[in-house]
Amino acid sequence: MSEFKSDEARRIARATLPDGLRPETLAVRTALAPSQHGENSEGLFLSTSFIQPSAEVSAQRFANSEDFTYGRTSNPTVRSLEARLAAMEGTENAVATGSGMGAILLMCMGLLKAGDHVVCSRSVFGSTINLFAKEFGKFGVETSFVSQTDLDEWRAALRPSTKLFFAETPTNPLTEVCDIAALAEMAHAAGALLVVDNTYASPALQRPAALGADLVMHSATKFMDGQGRVMGGALCGPNHLIRDVFAPVIRTAGMVLSPFNAWVLLKGLETLSLRLKAQSEQALAVARWLEARPEVARVYYPGLPSHAQHELAMRQQSGQGGAVLSFELKGDSPEQARARAYHVIDSTRVLSIATNLGDTKSIITHPATTSHGRLSEAQRQAAGIQQGLIRLSVGLEHVADIQDDLLRGLSTLNT
Repeated sequence: MSEFKSDEARRIARATLPDGLRPETLAVRTALAPSQHGENSEGLFLSTSFIQPSAEVSAQRFANSEDFTYGRTSNPTVRSLEARLAAMEGTENAVATGSGMGAILLMCMGLLKAGDHVVCSRSVFGSTINLFAKEFGKFGVETSFVSQTDLDEWRAALRPSTKLFFAETPTNPLTEVCDIAALAEMAHAAGALLVVDNTYASPALQRPAALGADLVMHSATKFMDGQGRVMGGALCGPNHLIRDVFAPVIRTAGMVLSPFNAWVLLKGLETLSLRLKAQSEQALAVARWLEARPEVARVYYPGLPSHAQHELAMRQQSGQGGAVLSFELKGDSPEQARARAYHVIDSTRVLSIATNLGDTKSIITHPATTSHGRLSEAQRQAAGIQQGLIRLSVGLEHVADIQDDLLRGLSTLNT
């Protein structure tokens, strides 16, 4: 088989993309160069190890985590995903992990030690609260949980030992939005880093690094995949953190992403922008409809003018509210509210009753007993998670069918 001429190889490989490409283009084109075969779809490299030409070269490559040697250190498919996600987020680099929680674990292991202090929103995902409060609390890392939206609380929680601010915006499940730029300024003035969980909005709607965040975290399981097939997570940020701090930790601890999952996520990123915009439009229509229902006490959705941080969300999220909303049913007691929520959920025939989100299939869940079920009642109350709260991740079904499915339960609450 003849070799490509050098200019032909460069042309086919598309190894160097022009400057100034938009995120939608980067989501389709950013990856490692194709092999000598010139495949148009990124290759799936299912290999635990990589053959080295000599012992000397092997030694050199094992000393450099950027080279392909062993699956726990690096893989071409995973590297393509990391490059694509970093390009979309506008960061220098990214590292992929086996799950979103694995990404937070990697971040904590790389940045924190006994005696350090973290300031975290109390409205974040339940497992995130447990990871900071319980698991890292055992190792001498203290965490103060504060209001997602009250900057004075963040400022009051600062200590000389504060190393990290952690925020999720919008939050799961109440869709609270924090001012990323203001938190970044506050963290940096105190010598701390700001980490933003961008799972809900994704780089299709929001780029926290452009607003001052030092690290951007993702549960790629959600919108990046978009079809509920694989688990994954990621951290995006500067080289001095991704390459110099996190790469040695992941190489030792092994919370790596599998090549197959990376390949699925690569394909998901190609349609991320289209899906998020379409699902955001659907979610807004459902949120408006729910807000007019007499059975509903309140709807939590950043795209609604009634949302407390609506204007901020529209500025930070490209004018879109995202695909996830929550709504609270009316009830005279927590027990009644929970029974009413169960009735609405169990009456659905189209929506999926599951704990994931970000799927093309709409998913309905009861946060108080699922995503936040392992928190204490005090923690749930502090986070605003009531028994009558229902979370809905809006997919791509016809919006009228989603509304009709919810109506099966809503219209029969008092029968």
